[in-house]
Amino acid sequence: MTSERPPRREETAWVLDYLPYGHVSDSMGRYQKRPIIQGVGERDFVLMEMAPKEGAVPDIGVKVALIGRDRPVVDRVNRRIGYEELSSGAKVELPYALQKIVLEKEAYYLRFFNEAGPLTTRMHALELLPGIGKKLMWAVLNERKKGPFKSFQDLSDRVKGIYNPEKLLAKRIEDEIADDRIKYRIFTAEPRRR
Repeated sequence: MTSERPPRREETAWVLDYLPYGHVSDSMGRYQKRPIIQGVGERDFVLMEMAPKEGAVPDIGVKVALIGRDRPVVDRVNRRIGYEELSSGAKVELPYALQKIVLEKEAYYLRFFNEAGPLTTRMHALELLPGIGKKLMWAVLNERKKGPFKSFQDLSDRVKGIYNPEKLLAKRIEDEIADDRIKYRIFTAEPRRR
């Protein structure tokens, strides 16, 4: 949870879409196109295009390995892509994949609620999450003075108005992925340069 960090090599990714005939916009004939997988990295949320192994047809919404010898699905990562290059299906799947990532690493993302501080004299990092204004921010800060939050459920029980913290975090991560010009980048790597 830092800002201005360069992307590191992702070790795992979540499959957002499988395009058996490649991009629709490619000018090649249908049978000359190569299949591609669109996915999001698990650590820095890098969007990428991957080549599947011969005969592999990945399921949407599953985690796949990107490095090492045990890669039954992905042959290689072709390139880093931007949000605008995602297929419609990938854009629909992205929020669900992000929620799975956040829930799978709940302790890590819970630290944001336990440790987030002010960004400026008038804005707190908690206010970057959609739906959290001054009132909820103060409720979180007052509750965490009593002791750190132990889980998302504990956070929801102690702070009335925060019902699904994983959805708030996933939405913020999606906003950071989708907008290259976003001012405060808390969870994602810097966007790719064009």
